[in-house]
Amino acid sequence: MLIKLSDELISGDKITLTKYTNRDASLRGAFSVSEKVNFTLNVPRSYGVRSAVMRFHRDGEGCRDIPFITEECGRYTLTLDMSALGAGLYYYSILLLRGLDTLFTDSVNNVDFNLVPKSGTDFRMLVYSDDFETPEWFKGGVMYHTFIDRFYKSGKAEVREDAENENDWFAPISQYGVIPGASVKNDLFYGGDLFGISEKLDYLEGLGVNIIYLSPIFCAASNHKYDTADYLKIDDAFGGEEAFCELVEKAREKGMRVILDGVFNHTGDDSIYFNRYGKFPSVGAYQSEDSPYRNWYFFDKKKKAGYECWWDIDILPKLNHKTEECRKFFTDKNGVCTKYVGMGTGGWRLDVADELSDDFLHELRQNVKSVDPDAVIIGEVWENAADKIAYGNRRSYFQGKQLDSVMNYPFRTALLEFILNGDSKALADELTDIYSSYPKCVSDCLMNIIGTHDTERIITVLGDKRYKELSNKELSDHYMTEAEYDKGIKLMKIASLIQYTVYGVPSVFYGDEVGLEGGRDPFCRRTYPWGRECKELLDHYKKLAKIRRSPVFVKGDFKVTEYGDGYIVYQRTLDNTVLTVCANMSDTPVTLNIKGKDMITGKDFIGRVAPISAVIIK
Repeated sequence: MLIKLSDELISGDKITLTKYTNRDASLRGAFSVSEKVNFTLNVPRSYGVRSAVMRFHRDGEGCRDIPFITEECGRYTLTLDMSALGAGLYYYSILLLRGLDTLFTDSVNNVDFNLVPKSGTDFRMLVYSDDFETPEWFKGGVMYHTFIDRFYKSGKAEVREDAENENDWFAPISQYGVIPGASVKNDLFYGGDLFGISEKLDYLEGLGVNIIYLSPIFCAASNHKYDTADYLKIDDAFGGEEAFCELVEKAREKGMRVILDGVFNHTGDDSIYFNRYGKFPSVGAYQSEDSPYRNWYFFDKKKKAGYECWWDIDILPKLNHKTEECRKFFTDKNGVCTKYVGMGTGGWRLDVADELSDDFLHELRQNVKSVDPDAVIIGEVWENAADKIAYGNRRSYFQGKQLDSVMNYPFRTALLEFILNGDSKALADELTDIYSSYPKCVSDCLMNIIGTHDTERIITVLGDKRYKELSNKELSDHYMTEAEYDKGIKLMKIASLIQYTVYGVPSVFYGDEVGLEGGRDPFCRRTYPWGRECKELLDHYKKLAKIRRSPVFVKGDFKVTEYGDGYIVYQRTLDNTVLTVCANMSDTPVTLNIKGKDMITGKDFIGRVAPISAVIIK
């Protein structure tokens, strides 16, 4: 029996293309190799179409034309057997032949299209392995992203004697570059640690958090730890292995899992492996050609530093994963990744995943999943990951052998365009494009961000028009006016409501939920304002967390049903549950012919969504 995937999956100019599949999962534009996909094309007689063709090709190969079968006037059908195609990325377009001329489809968002007189943008179709699954525990969750040094200070961890220590938790950040991007030591420590996170688990539980994503925890000279010194040692300034094991255990008792930040593309120059300054007892790659780590790096006298670095930052020498010993140090069954999964961590977020090779990701997934099949693997990818090209190579993240999920930066970009400029089309197209490009099990696991350690604080972005023009010195002690802050709160409520109700998992950067403000790095990394929280915003986030307990946010389908001048409407559906979300950034009310309760206010929905507001209607 065929299962209908969508009443109108692709539509344009009254022409509809509907997809059916023989599986009972709600898939949109990605299919497993065991499926057959049936296309039905309906064309009004007024177009004068005599026949239809699908122009189809595997990525990197030549096209072939597959004719539709004409079943009756204006109705055409075609079936593709995914098992005959095999896992991979494919593209197709529809050609409507009508005598001497031809109409082509021009994809807008991988679902909607325009008809054009010459070849346009193709639709993409991803085919993935039958055994590709993503962790069930992750779906429907709430993630909390902590920058450890700035979250909470327990006082139990060691104090760095070789660093600058700030004893005033609320002191402005005093260490920054003269200009943005200038070199900074980043050895200013406020004293936040892993013990401190354990002490605040009740607070996180109240936010509905079940995923704690930690900034890097391994021994390193900096406060951010993206310059790893030793992957096998948890930094003593964070409490060491004792604090880590305590956090993992106590979090599990509350139904939470801890995931780690894997910085495997580069190390610090001040590390056991590179040892540029001779601080470690090892013979580092920088010190001698006879070092056991020498071929872990790319040495080149033509380079300014004498070696290849990440983004030409000389304190971050790039690792050579073509060296099997280096790669397997991380990915092998006894490697770094499996070590910490074996210690109870729930998985990895992979820093700059675009720069990790296919071999690296294949081996990592295979060995990590052999230790814990439920471990999650998330990549930092800033674009649509279905057909991402990085450094000249097409990536295959979601064909079943590499990642479970990615950071959803395209969503963040489109969401800000909508909140700040009312661009509902950009948001509708992006949400539709991502959902129709990824396997359903990936869409349910997407890490939906609106703020991270790499971006300005979201309340600052939404409420403050001045911060972009300020120097680093000015930003160090810059705060929003009361009017700017109030505006930021109002817009954050709408942005977070969307973040919590689209497909995927919301990721909250520590302090965003209480209105912590700040500009570009390092000012987005201020300390959590304990005792000075914005209660109004905090209550809002707690309410969103309660709403997310509905099963519809675990595996429910998603569809944009309407958008217009400054507003968007979408639905989440699962069995008999239907939730309708409307966000209105325009200056006029939006009328919806829907009955139900607004889950934010608990009141009956009166049919109108006020300007600059959002509702969740059940």
